[in-house]
Amino acid sequence: MEPCRRVRVAKCQMLATSFFVLLLGSAMAATAALSYFGPHFAVISHVSTDRSTYEAVHHWAFFAGIVLAALLTLGAVLSTTATVRGARGLMAAAFLSFALVFCALAQAAFWRFHNPTQVEDAVLDAYDRAYDQAVRSASGTGRQELVAIQDTFWCCGKSSPLGLLGGSEADLCQGEEATRQDCLRGIQSFLRVHGNIVSTLIGLGLAFTVYAMLLSSFIWFTIHSGRYSVSQRAHSCPPQEHRVYRHIQEGSRSPRRPSKADAPKGRLSPSRRSGQLLLPRDTHPPAHGSGDATHKEKSRV
Repeated sequence: MEPCRRVRVAKCQMLATSFFVLLLGSAMAATAALSYFGPHFAVISHVSTDRSTYEAVHHWAFFAGIVLAALLTLGAVLSTTATVRGARGLMAAAFLSFALVFCALAQAAFWRFHNPTQVEDAVLDAYDRAYDQAVRSASGTGRQELVAIQDTFWCCGKSSPLGLLGGSEADLCQGEEATRQDCLRGIQSFLRVHGNIVSTLIGLGLAFTVYAMLLSSFIWFTIHSGRYSVSQRAHSCPPQEHRVYRHIQEGSRSPRRPSKADAPKGRLSPSRRSGQLLLPRDTHPPAHGSGDATHKEKSRV
């Protein structure tokens, strides 16, 4: 593949990758906002008013998602602008943004691999505290908070290991609420679906950032070496002409020599280089006796 063609292919791939990175940043921002302001997480955060483990994980996940989304969006915008304008500095800044996102996503993937149930355990602990407070407290505030959690997750109570519930625990699930699923299972299933979405976004982010770093480094070195310019073609890649057209053009430049068939007929042959006309050749030289006959006639006169 020719150098100019490789640069054009890399340029198109960089624009397509920047578009998908921008979509990925938007998805990460939406996931972070849903994790912080969504009804399922907001109701758990409202219950755990103290500085518990869930509160720390909740705030950390939100700010990390927003920062990653901002860096992805910044990298996509910088790489697109640098690709269109051929700016070396903007491409270096885009590479730096992608590198920071890659490091952060690698750390998140490492944490997700070694602590897969940390968020789930924190949410279940918050629900257990709300459940115990509603069972032991005589006031209606604790029960209202527990009912809000159960209505949000569409569950009710939690099953006893022995299958026996006390009077206050049995009063929490009556009528239609008794047909709902166990809250521990409902919360676990919801968090696992959310965790799978987060893991998918992390995997896609790692793949796109690695590919974007490779493309941005290639385009940066191409711009730095002077072989790629947006306003004009590169010096090392001149436009190629068709072989037939080039052969005709070279043939038209070469001068035409008069052929043997044109010489006896006295044809004029124009010269293509000098623009001069070739004089016709005299094919019939005069006879030797013609000069003596003319001299005798003059002497008689």
